[in-house]
Amino acid sequence: MVCREPTVSTSASNRFQRVRQALRQSVQRYTPTLQTPVAADQQTQKAAVQEGVSALSALEARLAKPVLRVAVFGLVSRGKSAVINALVGEDILPTGPLHGVTRWPRSVYWRPPIEAVHDVEELPQIELIDTPGLDEVDGEARGAMAQDVAHQADLILFVVAGDITRTEYDALVTLQAAKKPLLLVFNKVDLFPDTDRQAIYQVLTNLWKATNRDRPNAALAVDDVVMVAAAPAPLQVRVEWPDGKITHEWEQLPPQMDSLKQALLTIARQDGTTLIALNALREADSLETDMARRAIALHHEEAEALIWKFAKYKALAVALNPIAVLDLAGGFVTDLVMIRALAKLYGLPITQHEAKKLWQAIAKSSGTLLLSEVGTGLLLGTGKGAAAVWSMFDSAGGFSAMLSVMAAQAGASGYGTYAVGKAAQVYLEQGCTWGPNGVKAVMQDILSQIDSGSTVSRLRQELEAQLLAKSDR
Repeated sequence: MVCREPTVSTSASNRFQRVRQALRQSVQRYTPTLQTPVAADQQTQKAAVQEGVSALSALEARLAKPVLRVAVFGLVSRGKSAVINALVGEDILPTGPLHGVTRWPRSVYWRPPIEAVHDVEELPQIELIDTPGLDEVDGEARGAMAQDVAHQADLILFVVAGDITRTEYDALVTLQAAKKPLLLVFNKVDLFPDTDRQAIYQVLTNLWKATNRDRPNAALAVDDVVMVAAAPAPLQVRVEWPDGKITHEWEQLPPQMDSLKQALLTIARQDGTTLIALNALREADSLETDMARRAIALHHEEAEALIWKFAKYKALAVALNPIAVLDLAGGFVTDLVMIRALAKLYGLPITQHEAKKLWQAIAKSSGTLLLSEVGTGLLLGTGKGAAAVWSMFDSAGGFSAMLSVMAAQAGASGYGTYAVGKAAQVYLEQGCTWGPNGVKAVMQDILSQIDSGSTVSRLRQELEAQLLAKSDR
């Protein structure tokens, strides 16, 4: 029998190509920064940019063979390892009555049976990540480990068994911050046959009401609840022998995992490649935002000198020019040239997103200049022109008034350009991922394609709101 590597559909392949293109574009954007000599005290910043470029390159290469990473969390003795073993059909991970058998994250790969998938090419490869019990390691280490694994995962399974505790609720709230699809797996359902999905949601809501209501309701983070019995309790059976002897034996029942298998296969088939792409883009966004901040820090002194140079030139030009309309037009041009010079210095792009934000800053700058023009114009009747005419008749008073007007307008225009320059630094840093092929733009496009009726529709709403908040900064 010939084994084939699982592949993704044509549409998913095209999606991955676009994501990989966005990542390659990010790498190319920062390559010139790495080739620029820097002072000794800036080597740390440059090394951080190098690490970011390497991480983006590794991320792009990883998408060549997409893997859906499913992290399994829970408290000790809830059966996390048993759930994974039951899914893959082998006792790969150790289980037992000892408190906390799993001490560090471990991964296994699940290949669903062909009869369950029908077409292996529909699915990405699925990696199941077993994690230590959230209540068995040191608090600080536990939190760091959980956050790290949760942010790397594309999908989260949270295993409970029996009554959900306050500690489990707090863990759910923590995992909710990762903004990943989350399935709550109720294990050992054979021991709690009366438990149903709605009752679990109600328990979570009650825990939220009993705690700090200012925190998110963890029930809203659970996209689905599935009932399983990864290792059902043995059943005592009565055995009648041919000789009439009657004995009682313990029979091990098969795992009850169909609901979880179906839920995972549905997500993997419908949204698996989308989740992988979104997670890669979110990781790239975080990397690139940090790299942009560091790239700007590397050129801080040159940027300050550049901004002050344009501020002085603009102040001088406005002071010497008697026509207000030309002041405004020249101010716009000066600010735009300065912004392009800053972008070139940093090696960061000026995209449509930045242009919109920066034009608002320029309008505010020109508004300051306009107020100066109007205010001094009202003061002197007709602005600098009137002051110049007045100086012809009253040389001392008119000349003094004209100098006052020139100084006021020069100060306003210089300050406006400096403010635009500082705003440009912020927007170049925060908006570098919003270009037509930037990671945020690609992420937004992928989110728009998620079916509102899918299991991961909550993720779409949360990430779209997060992107909207970032775009409004």
